[in-house]
Amino acid sequence: MHLDVLDLRTFYYRTRLGRAAQKAVRDQVTALWPEAKGQTVAGFGFAAPLLRPFLADARRVIALMPGQQGVMPWPAGMPNVSVLCEETLWPIETGRVDKLVLMHGLETSEHPASVLKECWRVLGPGGSALFVVPNRAGLWARRDATPFGFGRPYSLGQLEAQLRSHDFVPERHVAALFQPPSHSNFWLRTGSMWEGVGRRLSRRFAGGVLIVEATKRLPAPSQPGLPEAVRRPLRVLDGLAQPEAKPV
Repeated sequence: MHLDVLDLRTFYYRTRLGRAAQKAVRDQVTALWPEAKGQTVAGFGFAAPLLRPFLADARRVIALMPGQQGVMPWPAGMPNVSVLCEETLWPIETGRVDKLVLMHGLETSEHPASVLKECWRVLGPGGSALFVVPNRAGLWARRDATPFGFGRPYSLGQLEAQLRSHDFVPERHVAALFQPPSHSNFWLRTGSMWEGVGRRLSRRFAGGVLIVEATKRLPAPSQPGLPEAVRRPLRVLDGLAQPEAKPV
């Protein structure tokens, strides 16, 4: 079940813990994708906090927000690029997106397979997607005081297997949110330190979220020549007299 957009906005923009989480995840996104000049970048779920770095250079930025969640105008003080949509029917042409980010869009959906089909459909050849999901081995998935405590948490193997089954190729992965999901001043002040230490020690188990980059796998091109040749093999000996048995 998708979270309410007002609760997500309150957490990410009006709490210190939410702003720290936003920065930690966004830093990993920009490390994986340092630029998107001239490209179309889309986000689904509540990916708006991760899309801001691409507003300056991308040809187009679209923040898709599912109807079950609700929509808010975004970004503040700029022309709106957020769109309310059905979670399994996005208002984007097939093959139009170069970069796609999902956060609070896959683990909270009641139809994750259909969501992944839409992801595959809108990505163009050579396009890639980032899937940001709660890490089932991390602390954040165990606290429902944050948005990452809702929905289905994933292990890295589970997420990559699901992506492969929907014609994505996992390319690389990172983790984020190594600081505890606590509003304590100590953890908030030292959050940046814990993020750095966590990335050096573990990219898989300790982080509160997993971020997997995957590319679109295209079907192999058909080769009509070979099946046709097999169906109609050359008869190189046609026309030659067939050997006859001689009487003994």
